[in-house]
Parts: sequence; structure tokens; C-alpha cells
Amino acid sequence: MTVLLDKPGATATTAAATTTATTATTATTVLPPRPADGNDAPEQRRGLGGVSRGEVLNLAGAAVTGLCTAVLLFGRLAPLSGALGFYVVAYLVFLGAYALLAWLEDDGPAVRDRLMTVVLWSAALLLFTGLVMVVVYTFWRGKDALPHLNFFTEDMTRAGPLDPISVGGIAHALIGSVIMIAIALAITIPLGVACAVYLNQMRGRFVRFVRTVVEAMTALPSIVAGLFVYATWILILHFPKSGLAAGLAISVMMLPIIIRASDVVLRLVPGNLTEAAEALGAPRWRTVWHVILPTARSGLATAVILGTARGIGETSPVLLTAGYTASLNADPTDGPMISLPLAVFTFVKSPEPAMIARGFAAAAVLMALVLVLFTIARVIGGRGPGQLTKRQTRRAARASRQDVARFDEMDAPVPSLFAPAGTPLPGENP
Repeated sequence: MTVLLDKPGATATTAAATTTATTATTATTVLPPRPADGNDAPEQRRGLGGVSRGEVLNLAGAAVTGLCTAVLLFGRLAPLSGALGFYVVAYLVFLGAYALLAWLEDDGPAVRDRLMTVVLWSAALLLFTGLVMVVVYTFWRGKDALPHLNFFTEDMTRAGPLDPISVGGIAHALIGSVIMIAIALAITIPLGVACAVYLNQMRGRFVRFVRTVVEAMTALPSIVAGLFVYATWILILHFPKSGLAAGLAISVMMLPIIIRASDVVLRLVPGNLTEAAEALGAPRWRTVWHVILPTARSGLATAVILGTARGIGETSPVLLTAGYTASLNADPTDGPMISLPLAVFTFVKSPEPAMIARGFAAAAVLMALVLVLFTIARVIGGRGPGQLTKRQTRRAARASRQDVARFDEMDAPVPSLFAPAGTPLPGENP
């Protein structure tokens, strides 16, 4: 390229700039040569799933090392004793030995990853073992009373402390628990979900105050809730002790749990769903009813499960507000009523083996009842967002066919008023 300038100094400067630009354009990045130290091999991809044979051997060897070390320390080398200390020392030595064996094969990040995986699996196994032991022990101690049919169909009116298990049962406690939880759920589900929607959809200082009150009520002792209902419902309003009063006391304990869990679930609903509904002109209440709540249905069912699990095991509020009875009372508005946890407490504190067996059997029935409630809640609210039932699918298909027919009628040609004479109308034969 030739550049004509009047000043001679400018010509040299322009030429130098052109040469520099050309050099910068043609320059390339050159990597320095790597030293031949044997590290030129490609890196191997680390496997994230499955368990290899070497890892199984490392776990087994570390476990044997921990067990042998604990046996030597607690039996031979040191004056140590106690089952808890034995297991703690064995586990710590196991972790150290496993980390050493993993370090011989992998680098630091892989060793830390394996070590944390073993710790988490150990914690999960410990918790699961504790749960299994509690369930198995409860059913084992109650195995003498569970096979008897009268245990589920009779109350304790004709049974005394010295009577055998073939006399009496927990029908009064089972029906009382169902009635109390039904009353509590009828109160807490609408109030809890409505309060969670309010906390999720509204803004302002009062919302912050309500949230603080709900969080404070979560740690409320159950005896305080029972005393509150006892003072207001029984002493001030002069209503008798009944299952309704116990249901009110249980609802006080369940309400903050359901509100907090439902609030967390509603926060997880994608905001674009709400924005799309409001962009189509839907009011806020219709958006909440038809978009937000159906989307969070599974999480709301889980919130109800958590609240039910908290309320179904309460004993002191029931004792203060419903009293104790050995006979069946199905009227929640009049007369004392007993629940399964209170029946378990009453049976177990007796020194008679038959009463203790009844208590453990009642506890097993209580756990089974919680499992049934959990299953029902999962069936009702277990479908995720967008998953329809068979009835909803048929309804949607029928609405789609009606829409297609309506669109076809709208697309049909309309006869013109200025068509020449003799022109056939749409749908007629020419």
C-alpha cells in the first residue's frame, strides 16, 4: 500500500506503523516445549459412579484394622473399657487407615472425596440402624398382643391390670386418635396453607411480624399449648374436657410446622409460571388457586405429613384437655377421650407384663397409622407438576377436541353479500 503525504517525517512514521501492524497480524502464540519428565501421558478420567474392587478391599482392610486396634487397646495394651469407647476408637482408626490406603492410590482431592463419602454413608447407616432397631424392638415387645383380634375391637372397660391379653384392647384410643387428628387437620390445613400463601405473596412489615410469630411458635412446648387451651376453653368458656379441646391443642402444635414447611415449598415454585398467568390477565387469587397450589401440591402434602407426625404423638395436651377414659367415646364434643400416645404411656408405666405388652402393641399400631397417613398423602400429592390423572387427561383431550372443532368453524369461508347470482354457497354442490 502506498501512502502519499506532504511531510517527509510522516512517511517514515506511517511506514513503521504499517510494518508493526502487519507483524502483529501475522504473529502467532507459541507454546514452550514441555520437559520430557514422563508427565506427557494424558490424564485419566476419574470414575464418579460404582465401587471398584480395590475400593472394596480398602474398606475391608481398614475395617479389620480398626477392629483389631480397638481390641488391642481395650483388651491388651491399655486399661480401657466401655462399649461406646470401643466403637469410637475402632471407627476413628478405620477412617485413618482408609485415608492412608486411598492416599497410596489417588491424589489429595480424591482422598478427601472418598473419606467424606465413607463418613456420610456411615452416618446414614447409623441412623437407619437406629430406626430399624426401634421399629423391630417395638413390634417384638408387642408381639403377644398384636395377634389377638380383641386388641383392636375392644376397649379397657372390662379389663383390669391382672387380666390376660385376651381381654380388652385399644379401640377407644385408636378411634380417639383418629378423631383428634381429623379435627386438628380440619383446622390447620386451611389456616396453614392460607398463612403460607400470605407470607409468600404479600410484602410489608406485618408479613415480617407474622413470620417471626410463626418461627417462635415452632419451639413452643406442648405443655404450654395444652395449658393455653385448658385455660381458655375449659376454665374461661366452661366447656367440658373432650376430644374437640384436645384437637384444638394439637392444632396449636401442628400449625407452625405446616406454615413453615408450606412457605418453603411455595418459594420453590418457578416465578415464570406466576408471571405467565398474570400476563394472560388472571387475577392473583386465580393464579394462586390454579397455578401455584397445584404446582406445589406434592410439597404441601409433605408439609401436612410433618404436621401430622408432630401432632399424632402428643401426650401432655391430650391429658390436660381430654382427660383419660377406659371406655369408648366417639363424641368429640362431650366427655373425656384418650389417644394412642396417652394409652401407651398408661400401659407401659404399669408393672404387669400384660399391660406392658399392650403398651408396645399400641405403639406399633401408632407407627403403622403414621405409615398409612404418609402413604395416603403421597398418593394424593405425589404427582409432580404437569402430571395429570386419567380423569384430568380425558377432560383435557375432550376440551382439545372441542377447541379444534370451534377453530374449524371459524376458518370456514363466509359467503359474500356481493357474490354473483348462481354462485353456490359453501357446503352446497355446484
